[in-house]
Amino acid sequence: MNTLTSHPGSLRPVNKKALVLLCLHALLFAAIFCFAFFIRSDFSVGSTWTWLSPRTLIGVVVIKTCIFYALGHCHVSWRRVSFNDLTSLVWAATLSMLVLTSVESLLLTSGRFGEFQRVPRSVFVLDWAGTVLAIGGIRALWRSIREELRPIFTSKPVRTALIIGADESGELLARTLMSAKHMQYFVVGFLDDDPGMLHNRVAGLEVLGTIDSVGREVERRRVDEVMVRSGSLTGRRFRKLLDTCTSAGSQVKVMPAIDELLAGHDTNLHVKPRSVEIKDLLRREPVELDNAAVRQLIEGSTVMVTGAGGSIGSEICRQVLRFNPKRLLLVERGENSLFLLEQELCRHEPRPPFEPLIADITDSARIDQIMTTHRPEVIFHAAAHKHVPMMEWNPAEAIKNNCVGTQILARLADRHGVREFVMISTDKAVNPTSVMGCSKLIAERFVQALSTESKTKFCVVRFGNVLASNGSVVPIFQEQIRLGGPITITHPDIARYFMMIPEASQLVLQAAAMGNGGEIFVLDMGESVKIVDLARDLIALSGLGEDDIEIVFTGLRPGEKLYEELYFDDEQRVPTSHPKVFCALHRPTALEAAERVIDELADVTDEPPEVVKSLLRDMVVEYGSHAADGPDVEPPRKAHAK
Repeated sequence: MNTLTSHPGSLRPVNKKALVLLCLHALLFAAIFCFAFFIRSDFSVGSTWTWLSPRTLIGVVVIKTCIFYALGHCHVSWRRVSFNDLTSLVWAATLSMLVLTSVESLLLTSGRFGEFQRVPRSVFVLDWAGTVLAIGGIRALWRSIREELRPIFTSKPVRTALIIGADESGELLARTLMSAKHMQYFVVGFLDDDPGMLHNRVAGLEVLGTIDSVGREVERRRVDEVMVRSGSLTGRRFRKLLDTCTSAGSQVKVMPAIDELLAGHDTNLHVKPRSVEIKDLLRREPVELDNAAVRQLIEGSTVMVTGAGGSIGSEICRQVLRFNPKRLLLVERGENSLFLLEQELCRHEPRPPFEPLIADITDSARIDQIMTTHRPEVIFHAAAHKHVPMMEWNPAEAIKNNCVGTQILARLADRHGVREFVMISTDKAVNPTSVMGCSKLIAERFVQALSTESKTKFCVVRFGNVLASNGSVVPIFQEQIRLGGPITITHPDIARYFMMIPEASQLVLQAAAMGNGGEIFVLDMGESVKIVDLARDLIALSGLGEDDIEIVFTGLRPGEKLYEELYFDDEQRVPTSHPKVFCALHRPTALEAAERVIDELADVTDEPPEVVKSLLRDMVVEYGSHAADGPDVEPPRKAHAK
């Protein structure tokens, strides 16, 4: 269709729907103005037609139609009419009344139309009120019919839904379910723990009780699906809700939160309920950042992230961009992962200020070139080899990347006057039994020792496993379930700390903002989770029964521990200003000693693995007292997912 103007956006485009609404508005304006005269003449039909001339009626209809069209009222979706539309309607009716009274006064003053009869001011007021009531009422009625009566008359199957949470997000969810074309739901009400909300009405629906009453309400009202907004419940509360609803015969569905939608890589992502995922059962209280402190650290600064293509590195990049850095340097040696991150960030509008840089942190000349060219002020060092069994087979590579690479990067940061340097460490560095954990412990000690002699603020952030990161246990289990099993677990008692990737990345930024130099920050990981329980949850969430997927225990792998630790025995756990960040205090290693360990290990990286491991035991007391070679001798065992 052609538009009314050659300047896009200056007037509304004409299409079939707009023309229909234009004609409908014109008919309503005529009827409303006539009715206003009818009321003014004390409901006398004769007096109405005596006072009202056709020329006046046509003029009123034309003026009001033009104003309403120009203000977009012929392009409003009546299916999703809102208070903003009501405000716009009042403004359009008021403007129309002012224009009409001004035109009438102008015509009477000019005397150009001698036969023009003055319209009583009360008629314009009545016309204004009638316009607001009639058009507003019709729009509201249309939406109400769609939302309230559509489930009754639709031929599609309709599912009853109960919504957890009667806050603004819950209200938005209710309206989405009631109005969405692609979903057929009849919402029976809300459940909310706020006692002040009990039996109140939100979006026309009653708050039926507390969340703990979900089982009773599901059975009483025959609810098909219980809707929960993602992130609104902690993992423990969510698990209890899931168990109760499953016992009562109802499904639990999750509506994505706004941050999930914004982070979605699928451009065709719809706001629709999804099945429960493992992250819902492990979710903790949301992180509350000290945004002012983080912004002071990042805003206007050039920030460099090593290992930017990894799970933690890429999420740190996303979080950093929220705080308006001058430039973000994405340092990554894996071309593929860097390409994917670059493509993701390029889809943002406007394009964020970032620079993809292929580089290996062990390449001193390349890293020096990057720092000389871009002058980073803050560095988040997330590049590392992280897989325990892989590093048992390739211990020299763990030394090269995790120890020597960190040494090179930290030394160059000191030389180039970097303001803040944050190293990402792991709980496996505490009393290490693996080469990977030992290499991270050596890197921790070097960074902490260097902080005592540098103007750069060096700090370490230590935490456990991140859920669903690349190569982690969750995607491995999901693939094993997809193939029909078995799920392989090393030991029935093995347990790990888990944290969501966004939570870990946000707390890394928070710790960095608090650092004064030399600290080892430890993130609050909550309670450890038994891996076998995690596997059973994934089986259940896949819609399979307890006996459908076999669980096989294969025995501990080389370097693997049953339980992870976050602190050494001689470390003092000190709280910080953030409730989820702690500081591990102990006597730091002398820089000369820390550097000597790395230098001596670097000299044997061309030797066989046994030589590297032997030297590690000799130089790192904690590793020597805990490490063991060879696989666990325990034979494989089987268990059902009960």
